[in-house]
Amino acid sequence: MDEPDTPEKRARLNRPRVLAAAVALVDREGLAALTMRRLATDLHVEPMAIYRYTAGKEALLDGLVEAFFTEVNERLRTTADTRTAPSSAASRDSSGVPAWHAELRRIARAFAATVHAHRELLPVVATRPLTVPVARRPAPALELTEHILAVLARAGFDDATALTVYRAFVAWNLGRLLVDKRQVVDDPEEPDLLLRLGLHRLSAAEYPRLRALVPQLAEYDDEQELIAGLDSLLSGMPEPPLDAFYGGGAR
Repeated sequence: MDEPDTPEKRARLNRPRVLAAAVALVDREGLAALTMRRLATDLHVEPMAIYRYTAGKEALLDGLVEAFFTEVNERLRTTADTRTAPSSAASRDSSGVPAWHAELRRIARAFAATVHAHRELLPVVATRPLTVPVARRPAPALELTEHILAVLARAGFDDATALTVYRAFVAWNLGRLLVDKRQVVDDPEEPDLLLRLGLHRLSAAEYPRLRALVPQLAEYDDEQELIAGLDSLLSGMPEPPLDAFYGGGAR
């Protein structure tokens, strides 16, 4: 039996707790399950208590985006690899990769790891910017945008080129994850790969390439694909006139 709503329970509510409960609900049951009433039930409070922290369903969707980018930023703050970080005067890491390139790799890894942890949030993260102006987006999302642009500025890119690289990076990162996270498993318990993906239902004469790619569709190294795809994208970007990511380069 659910515990009744009390002033003490309402006093313990705060925005991070409300958003954490919303994320947990979406993780468990999908976005369709998220309503103000259901969220209140999970928090053992009356629905009206939730409105103090989020104005309604649309604001709650923005809250999911806020929680997502808060986690991405926290991963970036806590998972920096000091073994490969370049020295303060270096423009390349220990493997010879330009420092700005290495930092975009790290951001892509943190973003992908957060998607892996909360795959049901990806459609919201990808589509909310279509309806929310830049200045009204959650602060954690803007913080990550600012960080990426600062990385590119410190590398020596001019403003126009930095924006081009930024847009290509974000588009590729989101697009790759949306493709990667599409449902491709028809029967998770089926050991035969063709049957697991349900591709036995497709005519071999009409879809020979799809059927031939069964092993790659069913089992692949997503970390390797992440880095290989990003490296391929960035290799086509113009070289900055001054790569001084960790040094005293252009601002």
